[in-house]
Amino acid sequence: MKIICLTEETVETLYLLGKEDFIAGVSQFVERPPQAKKLPVVSQFIRSDIEKIVAMKPDLVVGFSDLQKDIASELIGQGLNVLVTNQRSLNEILDNILLLGRIVGAEQKALELIGSFKDKLELFKKKGLSFERRPRVYFEEWDHPRLSCIQWVSELIDVCGGENVFAHKIGSLAKDREVSDEEVKSANPEVIFGCWCGKKVRKESFIKRYPEVLAVQKEFIWELPPEVFLQPGPALFVDGLDQMYELFRYVLSLDEG
Repeated sequence: MKIICLTEETVETLYLLGKEDFIAGVSQFVERPPQAKKLPVVSQFIRSDIEKIVAMKPDLVVGFSDLQKDIASELIGQGLNVLVTNQRSLNEILDNILLLGRIVGAEQKALELIGSFKDKLELFKKKGLSFERRPRVYFEEWDHPRLSCIQWVSELIDVCGGENVFAHKIGSLAKDREVSDEEVKSANPEVIFGCWCGKKVRKESFIKRYPEVLAVQKEFIWELPPEVFLQPGPALFVDGLDQMYELFRYVLSLDEG
């Protein structure tokens, strides 16, 4: 089987399922695992090299989200098999891993992987519940316009013992997650996570925008890796849980000090 992966999470999933030999092309943003960066690049997130993909004669092209609908339409028009998923929650991400496992003939491996991820989720839920209080968090996915986090990140914050100050704004569309500076100031988060897809976070921008906000005053501003937190796949469970929990634990440890 020859599979084109238009986004990163499919690549990491196939590697974890032991089906990396199926991967024929990837996104230019692929980071995980590192060896995948050597594979042929055929796509950005909202643009793809249609002619190159068609010439490779893949058995399947896998994409993610409504933002890739035009790419999918073009490829379908060229007679290719295309699967575009729209997972938004942690449970939907696990379901998608199982779906991909079935497609590539690795259902049992996928079930084992999902089982390990569910166990890890339960472990971190217990750890998060042990906190005496929940740090209030503003997670910024993009700076212009200001976008708060998508559903799976909000759920991850909750599992790890934090509270997303914009948990009421986790719609599937970017416009549903748009927030104003006044809303951020009013929410007064204790922790700010910057995680901008495709560009480095400028921490000084938060300091200029929100000097009166608790997170700025306490210097609890961190840049998180988009290849871990902004892809709806295994990275959230492999590394995301640990990274977010440790930051919350650090914040709360200063209460004791």
